[in-house]
Amino acid sequence: MTSRYRATEGVNPPSPRRRTVVKAAAATAVLAGPLVAALPAGAATETPAFLHGVASGDPLPDGILLWTRVTPTAEAVPGSGLGPDTEVSWTVARDKAFTNVVSRGSLTASAASDHTVKADIRGLEPATDYWFRFSAGGTDSPAARTRTAPAADANVTGLRFGVVTCANWEAGYFSSYRHLAARSDLDAWLHLGDYIYEYKSGEYGTRGTVVRPHAPLNEIITLADYRTRHGRYKTDPDLQALHLKAPVIAIWDDHEFADNAWSGGAVNHTEGAEGTWTARQAAAKQAYFEWMPVRPAIAGTTYRRLRFGKLADLSLLDLRSFRSQQASSGSGSVDDPDRTITGRAQLDWLKAGLKASDTKWRLVGNSVMIAPFVIGSLTADLLKPLAKLLDLPQDGIGINTDQWDGYTDDRRELLAHLRSNAIGNTVFLTGDIHMSWANDVPVDAGTYPLSPSAATEFVITSVTSDNLDDLVKVPEGTVSALAAPLIQVANRHVHWVDTDRHGYGVLDITADRAQMDYYVLSDRTSPTATSSWERSYRTRSGTQKVERTYDPV
Repeated sequence: MTSRYRATEGVNPPSPRRRTVVKAAAATAVLAGPLVAALPAGAATETPAFLHGVASGDPLPDGILLWTRVTPTAEAVPGSGLGPDTEVSWTVARDKAFTNVVSRGSLTASAASDHTVKADIRGLEPATDYWFRFSAGGTDSPAARTRTAPAADANVTGLRFGVVTCANWEAGYFSSYRHLAARSDLDAWLHLGDYIYEYKSGEYGTRGTVVRPHAPLNEIITLADYRTRHGRYKTDPDLQALHLKAPVIAIWDDHEFADNAWSGGAVNHTEGAEGTWTARQAAAKQAYFEWMPVRPAIAGTTYRRLRFGKLADLSLLDLRSFRSQQASSGSGSVDDPDRTITGRAQLDWLKAGLKASDTKWRLVGNSVMIAPFVIGSLTADLLKPLAKLLDLPQDGIGINTDQWDGYTDDRRELLAHLRSNAIGNTVFLTGDIHMSWANDVPVDAGTYPLSPSAATEFVITSVTSDNLDDLVKVPEGTVSALAAPLIQVANRHVHWVDTDRHGYGVLDITADRAQMDYYVLSDRTSPTATSSWERSYRTRSGTQKVERTYDPV
C-alpha cells in the first residue's frame, strides 16, 4: 500500500518548547486562510464531497457507530460555520458491492455540527464484517469495512487489535496507520490519546523542524480552531485508510485539549489571554465528539466499557476531565488522598466493573502510565532530556506527576482492590510518553519482586511525537542503549523500555495469554516509511507478570 503524500518542504521554526512555555496568544483566530488550508489541494467543490473520509467505532454485538463529514459547498470548510443543511444517507451491507443491504437511513448535516454526522446502527449480527458508505447529492463516499463485537456470551478464541497513540501532524507522516491498514486481521484498533495536537505551527515539530504544517497555524483555542485542526488530521490518507479498514476505539489524553490538561486548566493554557478554560475545554470536547466515532456513555467524557464475548472486556478511561491539578514534583502532595486522577465516580465505576467482570481478560484503556517509575542513576547528559520528556524538574529529579505516579492514593486504592478481590488478568494499555514499555504493576515497587504484581501494562510509543533520541538529537537507538539498562536496574518491574523509536502495537488475546507485538518505523519523516517487528511481550493467564516471547503473532 503506497502513500499518496508528496513531501512537504520543511521549515525551521524555533526549537520546541513543549510543556515549558506560558503562551499569550489571542483568543480569537483569523479563519479564512487556515480554514482553506485545511482542505486538500484541488478540493474546491460545487457539489457535496466526502473530503475527510469515513469511519466507524465503538463496536457492540448488535451495532456500530458510523461517522463522516460532508463538504456541501466549497466555502463549507471545517470550522467555518458556513454551508447549507445537507441530507446525508447511509447504507450498511454484508458485502463490499452492497448487493446485500441490511440497513439504511439518512441524517442532516449542518453547520451546527460542522457538517459531521454519526449514525448509531443497531440490529446487526455479532462478530460479523459489514461494509458501509454515505451518500449526499448524488455523491458516494468511499466504502469502508467495519466489524461488530462478539455476542456477550460467545466463546471467543481470539481477538486482535492495533494500538496507537501520540500522532503529531507536524512531526512526520502517519505511516503507522498505513501499516495497520495493510493488515486484514484486526477486529478493531485502539487510539490511546493525543489523536491531535493543539500547538501552534513550529512549536513542536520533529527535532525542531516542521515536516508538514498544521492548520490553523495558530495554537487552537476556539471551537473553530479545534474543528479546523480535526479537519486537517482527517485529510491524512493513511489515517483515512485505517478508518476504512476497521472500527476505532478511542480515548482522549491532554493534547485533544491542551498540554497537561486537568479539570480546571492546563500547562498550555493562559487564563484570560486565551479565554477561560471552561470555554476552551467545552470547545475541545464538542469538536472531539463531532469529529470522532466515539459513543459517550456519559455526556462529556470518554470513559465507557465494551465487551468482546467471554474473552475480554475493555474499560476505557478519561484521565483529564476529573483529575486534580498536577502536583509540584517533590512536594509530597502526590500522596494526598484528596487528590485524584480519575475522580471518585470514575474510580468507583472502574473498580465495580473489574470486580463484576466474568471475562477471561480485563483490559484497561489508560492514557498515562500506571506502573511506578523512578529515574535511577542516569548520567547528566541523559537526565535533562528525559526530564523534559517526562515533565520532571530538569535541575533535580522527581517523579512524573502527570502520570499515576502523581496520584498515588488512587493507584494504591485500585491495586489494593485488584489484590483483595483476587481480580486477575488485568492488562493496562497505555500511551502518552512516546516510549515503549512492558511492565509488571507491583503493589509496592520499593520491595518488588517480593511485593506481588497486581496487573501488567503494555505502553506504546508515539506515531510521530518526539521521543528521547529526538530531544538529544542523536541517531535512533543511541539513547535507549544507554538509558534502558539503567532504568531497568532502578525499576525491577520494568521488563523492557525503548526510549527512541516510533511505531505502533498489535495486541493479540487468547484464553492463555495476552501478547503485545511492538513495531517500529524506518523514518517518521518519510511518507513511505517501512515497518518492522521489534519485540514481543506477553502475560500468561493467572500470572500478573510480563515475559518476553520471540515471535510476533
